[in-house]
Amino acid sequence: MTGLPDLYRPNHDELARQRFVGLMKFFANGVLEQHLAERYETVLKPRFEAAAGHAPRDRAEARDVFEADGLFQHWGSMVYASQSLMWQSVGDTCRRIGPEFESRVASLAERAARGEGAGGTLTLNPQLVIPEPIASTDIHRQPGGYFHEDYPGDVHAALIYFGTLELYRTAKGLTVNAPVGEPGMGRFIGSVAKRRYPDLKPRRILDLGCGPGSETLGLKELFPEAEIHGLDLSAPFMRFAHAWAEEQRVEAHFRQADARETGYPDGYFDLIVSHIVFHETWHEIAPAIFAEARRILAPGGVFLNADVPYQPTRMPIPKQVTNDWQVRNNGEPFWTGFADTDVRERLRQAGFTDSEIVADYEPLGAGFYYFFGGQRAIEAQRRAA
Repeated sequence: MTGLPDLYRPNHDELARQRFVGLMKFFANGVLEQHLAERYETVLKPRFEAAAGHAPRDRAEARDVFEADGLFQHWGSMVYASQSLMWQSVGDTCRRIGPEFESRVASLAERAARGEGAGGTLTLNPQLVIPEPIASTDIHRQPGGYFHEDYPGDVHAALIYFGTLELYRTAKGLTVNAPVGEPGMGRFIGSVAKRRYPDLKPRRILDLGCGPGSETLGLKELFPEAEIHGLDLSAPFMRFAHAWAEEQRVEAHFRQADARETGYPDGYFDLIVSHIVFHETWHEIAPAIFAEARRILAPGGVFLNADVPYQPTRMPIPKQVTNDWQVRNNGEPFWTGFADTDVRERLRQAGFTDSEIVADYEPLGAGFYYFFGGQRAIEAQRRAA
């Protein structure tokens, strides 16, 4: 039977459309944004200064002068259209392969239930209430959102999300001679953890908000002796993740749960990681997630999160304005709340001390990722401090 990575194969026409969309996104979010930054310095900023007597001090002051500008309007139209085209083009592939893909997912789940799989587990919670406002928010404008299910065993929400990851990887040239679903970000986050905490030898690792789980498997590559777990609110994503791991013959344990109430015992994990979770949930609950992570973290264990490096103090005005537009118009409603959050203070509220907390940046390619979290001190060390 054909495996899941081989099933996800856009045909000729689908791939051509997806490559076009990827290039369109690259142009809008790269080249065109650079033109906007130049136009701000040469036209929009002087225009604002002439009227106000000073340069814009933040995105709120600058918004009107940008939104009245034709180039900014063109940028917004292109970004919005490219997002719509992304879901359409990837959706074509997912609808075509969906029946065979879901048949393979079901077969892998049955094999695992008979004890013939890789040894991983899938724990779903049909009684779990998806909290608002995320329950009614279509993050990234994904049609139907992350939680939609039409029938038992439905994995379409996860499959189409996974397809967009492949579209971005293709646009960035990362799929050349690389397998479908290669866990590059999982490896990156794991490598940062190993470098920052060289003495850490985790017995159990949790990928918090793990999505479709493909990146989770990169943690197993870097920590082969560790037991790997993934947690997410979405049942379709957890079904996909379990099947993906079983297909790769990787023992991994996936659970549908709220990150504020994971259900794991105290001190269960030695390493808890996440990737772009906190800018996709409302910032008011971050302290509760941080506190739960600290509760299930073993003494000496590490909590390490990678997310967008878009804190306002690091961003020029044009980038602040374009990000603000994404928040209001393009399926990123929690982005600004996260970017404006003082994560060090929120981590303190969760029980981490200043000496335990980290919040800084790691280079990746031409950009950076924001890493934050902390290492839970062994109590004897905490008392001595």
